[in-house]
Amino acid sequence: MRNIFLFIRKFFNFFFFLVMQITALYMLFHYNEFHEAAFMGVANDITGKISKRYNNVEYYFHLKKTNESLVQENAMLRNLLKQDFEVADTSTTFRMDSIPYDTTGIRRKYLYRDAKVVNRYLIFPNNYFTLHRGEKQGVRKDMGVISPDGVMGVVVNTGDNYSVVMSLLHLQSRISGRVKKSGETGQVYWDGKSPSTIFINNLPKSVPIQKGDSIVTSQYGTYFPQGILIGTVMEIMNDKSSNFYTLKLKPATNFGSVEHALVIENLQADEQKKLEEAVKKNQ
Repeated sequence: MRNIFLFIRKFFNFFFFLVMQITALYMLFHYNEFHEAAFMGVANDITGKISKRYNNVEYYFHLKKTNESLVQENAMLRNLLKQDFEVADTSTTFRMDSIPYDTTGIRRKYLYRDAKVVNRYLIFPNNYFTLHRGEKQGVRKDMGVISPDGVMGVVVNTGDNYSVVMSLLHLQSRISGRVKKSGETGQVYWDGKSPSTIFINNLPKSVPIQKGDSIVTSQYGTYFPQGILIGTVMEIMNDKSSNFYTLKLKPATNFGSVEHALVIENLQADEQKKLEEAVKKNQ
């Protein structure tokens, strides 16, 4: 206590000056409208800048939670898309209570489930992702997987709570793609080299193609709904000995930073596969 009094006594003049200065400034700004307005303007500006920086820091630390919320919302919205419902090409429709329909009576074809990427491989010719969703959460083999930006790959193995996805960056990956603006289809593949480049071939040279054109999933196959972005055209590789183009694409998905995915279940895939296999056996 004695040291405190000695400290105050030593700096008494300074503290007295400080108190008087604060009192003078208070009277100046409180009883003078011009100075009060100027002070409030400066104070609000400083407070605003401090609040902005604080909000930026707070937002950064909440990014993970925000991303997870956006993925869940994305899955919910995709489950409401019109193209995820498909009616049979017939004038007669049979309805069963156990089959999900939308409000117009059209049978749902695709169902989306959000999933978190917990592991990934990008340094090999054959690359995979691991998702924290498995059979207990409704994931099975041969389901398509997309990121918020575009196609990622196809489920090839499942456990109770995890599943492994064959990435689009895999030498055995083959996906049917089409030129968005013209509708011509080809096969999308990877050459095992750069993770920032994929290819699509078997496109006739009669098709008008330009750099920047979008390549999306086609209506063929059972993994994906049509219209999901695969990549954009970077280069048109014109082989003069062939009547077909090979296009170099920039993948829509950034495979090096993707953290969240959507697993797509085709609810009508089993019916389609059974019919196609039955035809093959009879040939």
